[in-house]
This record gives sequence, C-alpha cells and structure tokens, in this order.
Amino acid sequence: MSGHVVALCGGVGGAKLAHGLSMALATADAGSLSIIVNTADDFKHLGLSISPDLDSVMYALAELSDPVRGWGRRDETWRFMEALKGLGGESWFQLGDTDLAVHVERSWRLAGGATCSEVTAHLCRTLGITAQVLPMSNDPVHTRVLTEEGWLDFQDYFVRRQCQPRVRDFEFAGAAQAKPQPDALAALQRPDLRAVIICPSNPFVSVEPILAVPGIRSALRETRAPVIAVTPIIGGKAIKGPAAKMMSELGLEVSPAAIARRYADFIDVFVVDESDPVPEPVPNVKFLSAATLMTRVEDRLWLARAVLHGADALATE
Repeated sequence: MSGHVVALCGGVGGAKLAHGLSMALATADAGSLSIIVNTADDFKHLGLSISPDLDSVMYALAELSDPVRGWGRRDETWRFMEALKGLGGESWFQLGDTDLAVHVERSWRLAGGATCSEVTAHLCRTLGITAQVLPMSNDPVHTRVLTEEGWLDFQDYFVRRQCQPRVRDFEFAGAAQAKPQPDALAALQRPDLRAVIICPSNPFVSVEPILAVPGIRSALRETRAPVIAVTPIIGGKAIKGPAAKMMSELGLEVSPAAIARRYADFIDVFVVDESDPVPEPVPNVKFLSAATLMTRVEDRLWLARAVLHGADALATE
C-alpha cells in the first residue's frame, strides 16, 4: 500500500525508526515520509543554537550517526572540546568538530532571520535527505524538569546532571503560545495519509512536547489514518535513556501498557516487543508484537516494515 507516512520522534530511538521508515518507503510507489521532530530540547550554548533531536534525526537519515554513542556523528574528532577545556571553558556539553559545523551553520542562519524550518530544510538538502524533516514549531518551546532539587532546564538535568535528580513533573514552557509548524499540521491532514507512527522515543520529553503544541494532539485524534506507537520499554527497562527511571519516579508502572494508556486518546495500535507479554487490554487500543530492539541497520528496516504492515492491516479491516 502506498501513501504518505508521518512519524513523530525525538532522541536516538526515534531517529533509528525514522531511518528505518525512510528505507522502507524508498522503493518506487511505496509512499513519502514526513518526520515531526521535538524541538523542546533546543537551547543556546556557547552562543550557538543547538537542536539535539533534529540533529539526531538528520544524522540517522543521512547515515552519519555514531553507531557506538548513538548520538552525534561517526568518526568524530574532539580537538575543539580539548582546546575549550584548556581555556577553562564550559565543557559539560560535548560538541564534536564536525557536529560543530552544523551548529554554526544553524546559528548564523537563525540570526539572519531564517526560521528553524528553513534552516532544517537547508541542512537536509545539503545532507542528501529526501524525507521531509519538520520541527514541531518555529516558536520556542523549552522542556523544564521539576526535580527534588527544584526546576531544571532540560539540558541541565539530562546532560550536566546526567539525569541524577529524582523527577517530579515536566513542563513545556511556551508550548501553549506556540504555533504548529504549518507543514507538520498539513501532513497530518493529508487525504492520502497512510499512517502516523509514534516512534520509540521517551514519552515525557520527546513525544509529549510535540503533543503539547496546540493542534497536534487534536489532529492525531481526528485523522482517519491508523496511528501506531512503538514501545521504548523492553523487559521493564528503557532501550536507551532515562524513560524507565522517569516512570518509576513518577509512580508509574514501568511497562508498555503504562505508555499505551498515556497515548490512548489518539492511538489505535501499540507495538510491544516480542519478548514481552501482551499487556492487559487498554480501551480502544490494539497491541501488536514485533522485534523492536534496533541494534543493526537491518533491524530498523524490519521494524519499519512490521509497523507499516500493521497500519495497512488495520486500514483494511
């Protein structure tokens, strides 16, 4: 079945499945792909505009990702950071030498009046990316984490403090006033929409910031296309990152079912890993089992095909 596919994602796991979807849709008449990416992680550092999730998605799609760290670019060098440390500069957020070029290019274009969407489209063209990569909004939204020590900006919590403080809550400052990126909203309303895929990203800090932008969640509720979410939790643990720690500290069950319940107002299917038991029923949500651990590039393609097959099967019921 052909048609347009929309993915919502952020972080390393989301970027991997976005890459898998781009490969699955690359064959003739397979369809096209738009990827709506979380930008609430974006921040200013050393005078530069940093967009971690956008970069993770772009590097994955361009096949430039570091396969060991999962973030940043492969074959990276670190002479800039070494020199910065030698000068007594801020070195808690690592910027590789080739990664730095992207931040510089983004920063001067934004300073010249370009929107985040325009800069992202330019970077994707230069990297040879054919999928449409869309920031969730061109307006600033910032994730803040309420911890036992008080409120922390996301990067202070995530990178500087290594997710150590216990989490109490989250807020997405600016989300209520933000406008959805026009092409993102239009993609969710396309008449040829085949499926919407919620990638295996952290639900609290990668997916829910996107949902907090006015119009996005309601568009997901209203679409006739199947909406399928993929678990970031396998065997009671996060595939990567602090999602399981966050769930536990918030008093939630660390399970796929707990995330399915958070998404239940807009998803049709929730994909759990084949090694986990199928959860107890969640109203209006079907469960599908698949191999969701993406350790190889081939795994990304296999999971993408499994998810699209599930969407197509639901659409024909």
